[in-house]
Order: sequence, then C-alpha cells, then structure tokens
Amino acid sequence: MDVPKPKCLEYPLNVPKKLLMGPGPVNIPLRVHNAMMKPVLGHLHPEFTQIMDEVKEGLKYIFQTKTDVVCCVSGTGHAGMEATMCNLLEPNDVIVIAQNGIWGERAAEMAHRLDADVRVIKKPPGDVFNLNELESALSMHKPAVLFLVQGESSTGALQPLEGVGSLCRKHGALLVVDTVACLGGVPFYMDSWEIDVVYTGSQKVISAPPSLAPIAFNDRAMKKVHARKTPIRSFYLDITWLANYWGCDGLPLKYHHTGPVCSVYALREALSMMCEEGLHSLWSRHLYCAQKLYNGLNALGLQLFVADPAKRTPTVTTIRVPDGVDWRKVTEYFMSRYQVEISGGLGPTAGKVWRIGLMGYNCIPENVDRVLKIMKEALANEKFLKSNL
Repeated sequence: MDVPKPKCLEYPLNVPKKLLMGPGPVNIPLRVHNAMMKPVLGHLHPEFTQIMDEVKEGLKYIFQTKTDVVCCVSGTGHAGMEATMCNLLEPNDVIVIAQNGIWGERAAEMAHRLDADVRVIKKPPGDVFNLNELESALSMHKPAVLFLVQGESSTGALQPLEGVGSLCRKHGALLVVDTVACLGGVPFYMDSWEIDVVYTGSQKVISAPPSLAPIAFNDRAMKKVHARKTPIRSFYLDITWLANYWGCDGLPLKYHHTGPVCSVYALREALSMMCEEGLHSLWSRHLYCAQKLYNGLNALGLQLFVADPAKRTPTVTTIRVPDGVDWRKVTEYFMSRYQVEISGGLGPTAGKVWRIGLMGYNCIPENVDRVLKIMKEALANEKFLKSNL
C-alpha cells in the first residue's frame, strides 16, 4: 500500500513574524533575505568560489586575523565546537576545559567521546576565570589544549581573553575560544591575543540564518592537525578537507561536500553589512544598548544575574527571576501578546533567569524600549505570581 500524500503540505507555508530577543537566532536584515533569493549556483562553480573567497575576507576581518585557514563548517555553532575537538584531539590528549556554564559542559562531553583526557576547572555560573587560575591549571595539567568560552550565553558572563594566549604558549598548549554568542558584539583579536582556534555561529551577532559555523585555525593549530598519529574521526568535519574546499591551502579544489550555497550568499551579505558599520561601531552599539537595558531593568527593580558589570557580555543579559514570579508565564506573555521572544535560563540557570539577547540587527534602542515596556506590563500582572497559578 502506498503511503498517502501528507495533508499538511497541501497548504501554503505560514510563518508568523516575530521579534527574536532571546540569545539567538536573531531576525535577519532584508538585504540578507534578498541575498538568499539569488540564483543557486553549483558548489564548485567559479562564481560561487569567488563568493566563498569574499566570505573568507569578511571572516578574517571580524576574527581580526591574517591566518590562512579561515572557512566555515556547514552546520551551526555546535558543528564548530565539534570540528575543533575532533581535529585537535587524539585519544589520551589532555584538554583543560574552563567551565562556567553549559558550553563548557558540552565541550567536555564532546572531548570525552573522542577519548581525550578531560580535565575540567569550574567557576560558579556568572563568574569568569582570571589569569592566575588559568596558569595554575596549565601548570598542573600540562594540556595540549585549553578551551574557553568568551560569551557564555547560558549565564551572560564575558570571559577576559587578553594574556591567556601568551600563557598557553608558555606552557605549550593551544588556546581554543568559543565566540558563538558574542563575536561582533565585543572586542576580539585572534592574532593579537594569540588565539589558536576560534569558531562562531552565523545566527547571532552576524545576523545571518543558522546554518554555518565560521572557524579559523592558525599555523600552530594546523601543525598539530598535520602531526596527528591517528585519523581525524570525522570526515565531514576534517579541517584539512574543509580548508581545501574553501581554497585555504593553495591546492586545486576537491569535492568534499555540497556547501549550503544560499546560506553562503546570506553570510556574505551579512559580513558586508558588518564591514560597512565597522567593528568599533558594532562594539559601541552593543555596549550602548546593553547599558540602556541594564538601566531599564534596574528601574523595574530587577536584579542582573552577573552582578559585576565588567563580567557581563552585552550580547546576552541574564535577569534573576523575582521570588514568587513564574518565569515561564512571563515569557509566554511576551510571545502570545506581542510576538516577542525572550528566553528562560539554560543549563545551570534553568528556572532562575530570563535571557535577553542584544545581537546584531536586533541590537537597537527601539527594541530595548519595547522589551522593557512588555516586561513592566508582565511584572504588574498578578496572574504571573506563582500563588495565583
């Protein structure tokens, strides 16, 4: 018997318009939408590889690097994390993971699956690591790799990076940094800060659709990759193949996989918009809007989860849920009444905070005002008190 045609596909696609003020993805500009509507090209056509080259130049700018191996993994930020782990780690390699939120937990899980020797150092959610703590871990564990998250989106913490790279070189370790939740919204200098591997996601500050994980390996990192005694466990995430497909190694291109052509168009246009504004302007805009949000939340009597302003990432603000308030009902009010998304906590902050994203295209003062207005309404609604549920 034939499987019948699905009834749900007999109707036109219906997608509501929402304002995405959570920790990502974000709304994308019309220019980026329009770029995705360009004619589809073959994934090895010269016109498409030219666009890939333009993407690489844009990524070098936002990563602030001159390294050769700058490309994209076809996947979201998790794919960037997994690509980093599977390329750098061999069985029994020691990796130190600085864990102060869910992304350190995820990195440790991936490293364990690769049979690495995983050493985790921890700080409470919302706190960050100082240079003395990191050097102590490097001295004690003598790792091949140190993993840090710059913007921990589960807690809203911003990890300082200056000086860490030189410590890693002193102790013979590679420095890997996850910048998924903050690249483009806070200062980042891959080369000046001596960072060996960095990855991010297209759907956050970059303001392109989720589908690509920009990534960069410097010469030190590639030297470890080429010196491996065991094969890279993932063919799809093999950085040597990806570097060739993206034209990073100077060799004739080989077929590795079919790149997401329309997503690359979108990323190219989003990077063009970032270059037009300039990194310093982007960083200033995110800081300004974040401070405006902090001031408004304080005026509503709300407490920020990260108490020290110097430890906050402006791209994701975490707010303590007041005693007696049902956090979920508040987020549902935002969505059902106004079609605006804010998020609850994640990992160690689940049930404890709201998370508001100020990223890229959505990071404008008007959106801050809108979120504050709705939050004021929600907090004044007695229906959202737990005693009234």
